[in-house]
Amino acid sequence: MKRTIPLPVICILLLISGALQPLTLAPYNFWILGPISIMLMLWASQGLEPKSDNPITPLRSFCYGWLVGFGLLGSGASWVYISIHNFGNAPPILAGALTFGFTGGIAILTGLAFWLFFKIKSDNRLHNALLFLALWVLGDEVRTEFLTGFPWLFLGYGHLESPLSGWVPIVGVYGITCIAVATGIIALLACSAETKKIKLGLLLSISTIWILGIFLNQISWAKDEGKTLSVAMVQSNIPQNIKWKRSQRKKTLELLEKLSVQHWHNDIIIWPETAIPLLYDQALPFLNKMSALASEHNSTIISGIPYREVNATSGQNTLHNSIVSIGQGDRIYHKQKLVPFGEYVPLQDILRGLIDFFNLPMSDFRKGPSDQALLNAFDYEVAPFICYEVVYPDFVASRAIGADFLLTISNDSWFGKSIGPIQHLEMAQMRAAENARYMIRGTNNGISATINERGKIIAQSKQFIETTLESEIKVMSGRTPFSYLTSYPLFLLCGAYLAWAILLHRRGFRKTNNASSTLV
Repeated sequence: MKRTIPLPVICILLLISGALQPLTLAPYNFWILGPISIMLMLWASQGLEPKSDNPITPLRSFCYGWLVGFGLLGSGASWVYISIHNFGNAPPILAGALTFGFTGGIAILTGLAFWLFFKIKSDNRLHNALLFLALWVLGDEVRTEFLTGFPWLFLGYGHLESPLSGWVPIVGVYGITCIAVATGIIALLACSAETKKIKLGLLLSISTIWILGIFLNQISWAKDEGKTLSVAMVQSNIPQNIKWKRSQRKKTLELLEKLSVQHWHNDIIIWPETAIPLLYDQALPFLNKMSALASEHNSTIISGIPYREVNATSGQNTLHNSIVSIGQGDRIYHKQKLVPFGEYVPLQDILRGLIDFFNLPMSDFRKGPSDQALLNAFDYEVAPFICYEVVYPDFVASRAIGADFLLTISNDSWFGKSIGPIQHLEMAQMRAAENARYMIRGTNNGISATINERGKIIAQSKQFIETTLESEIKVMSGRTPFSYLTSYPLFLLCGAYLAWAILLHRRGFRKTNNASSTLV
């Protein structure tokens, strides 16, 4: 099916196809737009059609992918501008340029994926469909790991409430993304199929997966141990621009104590990320006091706090973004997944001092070791995740093993009044569903929430207010298939197909299968 589409129209359609994808996620939740966006980008780029005598140039194929990636990130991660402008004190033009550099830079990865796809695609439409699917999934994984990663805005997140939700504990967010992308590919193939038999076969194959998801949703992968814990999440709502000022320290500690003493009847009290504006060793008098009060009332306080580690030989300090349990708990955890520019500055010898954004308070952290123990509250094991860590599916799955419940603390003040905190909450919901564990989410200014083992929110706070959210969680046992397998079987399968496609291309693959080549 040959078409002639003006290049400017192609570019606009590709940009739109990327921009549609954040609308599948919270707070919009139009998950049907995910497969539609895939259909649109493949139709506009003629990606599934056989190679022609005049193949697309490498530069154009790269630009196609970059437009898709920029449409996705430019619309879905626009909150980066708020962090740079409002809290980094960068003027609007500079903040806009840096935001463009960030989103456009990450979009290069999508551009490279499209370049590779158009370079090795063949005359076989079915082969091209599978190749595109493999590259999309692997592209999400590369974006998760490259330069500490930006695992945000994956299509799978939009399906916590769709018929595919039953697949979440089995295949995780990458697997749901794979199904959503495959749905768009198959729908496009079906639209242009030459026979009703092929059309029905394609639609039946993908419909079966969606329908099966409804039945899978009836399975309980975890066992309720019959133990309930009461939780109070302190949301202090301290403005970011005064949080680290010396004059604010005493007020902050007094506020944390005031908001907590009314809730000693709860088993666990949660303070948000870096709630205590002092280093751990500086805050010991306050921590010891609150620990004694918590123990007296048979309660546990879990709080974020910066931690200073001194090298006994060199005397040099290492800072960690940490979380500590006190009272009926006595452990500490150091964050492993750090946020570039927020918690450490790449190329800091060059960038520090250029603008305030590269000199933010507490932006010189180092990651903690990988073999840390879980936190404890009474005799329960708590898998802790600080802010950004909760967006890494396989990292969370590896830490959730043996945990009675999950906990994430965050300071979403950096997002301002944007969709960022809502997206962040949705990712915490996905982690709870992938591992069939209750998730507690405590934040500085909202959205604090408790999430059940199916990823459903059972209680949440309003944003931008000082409050304490009380709720209950259940202790669960057992593991989901995703908890055992994680995403790596899917990555291996996609990687193997990509390797095979490259091998076929190098051998001059031009095989045309009559059945598959007439799918569209």
